[in-house]
Amino acid sequence: MAETFTPMRGPDYLKEGWQKIRQPGLRRFLVIPLILNLGVFAALISWGVRQFNILMARLMGSLPDWLGFVEWLLWPLFALMVLVVLFFGFSMVANLIASPFYGFLAEKIAEQERGIVSPPTRYRDILLVVPRSLGRELRKISYYLPRLAGLLILTLIPVLNLVASPLLLLFSVWMMAVQYIDYQADNDQVSFLDMLRWMRGRRALSLGFGLPVYVGMLIPLINLLVMPAAVAGSTLLWIRERRRALP
Repeated sequence: MAETFTPMRGPDYLKEGWQKIRQPGLRRFLVIPLILNLGVFAALISWGVRQFNILMARLMGSLPDWLGFVEWLLWPLFALMVLVVLFFGFSMVANLIASPFYGFLAEKIAEQERGIVSPPTRYRDILLVVPRSLGRELRKISYYLPRLAGLLILTLIPVLNLVASPLLLLFSVWMMAVQYIDYQADNDQVSFLDMLRWMRGRRALSLGFGLPVYVGMLIPLINLLVMPAAVAGSTLLWIRERRRALP
């Protein structure tokens, strides 16, 4: 039963990925993107707070004093907006910044899994793959944004939004799997479309992996650790599940 009920293998891969990235030889692929993304995270929060304070000052200046309580009502809405922006915006920016490092992290995990020994990775090697990594990230964004926009529009339409909201959640979970499985698929020179076909043939497994990643990505700061763990876990998933399919 454990062999056939594939969704349950997804969280196990993420858990094993977290264990993998704490190995000494892999830590720099975790630390450098973490520092860069912390800077992006802090900049986004700082910018959001400044913009909100400006808007609040303009709004409260036009309201009578007895409506001062409105400011306290708007802060929870701001917090919710920040979470939405962080999930949809920050994750895309963070993955763009970290994509060269995550590509090499996936490669190192794959070499360990396949028993391959390669020379140590130099920072020059990482810089050389930046154009390819960014191109692949932009390919994922071009797949993601039109579908996301369509689902968001449907959520605004009465009746249809009853279906659109669950579909939006399901698509977000799916995209978490797409985002991270793609790193090793790219390393193995598998095209984006071929990778999607492979994932569609293992939809339950892919969603089972994407769900815990999605939940982790909703938690500020924790999401910075979920990202490299998802890279490592998805690499193990990609290699082992493809191996299972071999005769």
